[in-house]
Amino acid sequence: MKYTQTTLDKLEDIPEQSGYILRYERGTFQSGYCILESKKVVVLNKFLQIEGRINTLMDLIPQLEIDIDQLTDEAQRLYLSIMSKYENAQNALDVENPENSETPAS
Repeated sequence: MKYTQTTLDKLEDIPEQSGYILRYERGTFQSGYCILESKKVVVLNKFLQIEGRINTLMDLIPQLEIDIDQLTDEAQRLYLSIMSKYENAQNALDVENPENSETPAS
């Protein structure tokens, strides 16, 4: 993924099209963002450069309740790509640390 303003704009569209309000504010965010679920507000660290904002949104989007039907076709493709990468990363972690993966109860 390219670290450009266009890429950032496309990533910002995903939560916005699902009813979230994105705000860039000052704050001490260890992860670069804060989610106010009840108000559907996401506050991102305004001091992050484009690369940091893109990486933060890539980490953040899988945690949000996104209604894929509200997204444009382009946003849907990007969202599905992000979710695929997220799931692949989670599966890789489960393979590396099998004790952390969920096992069915007997």
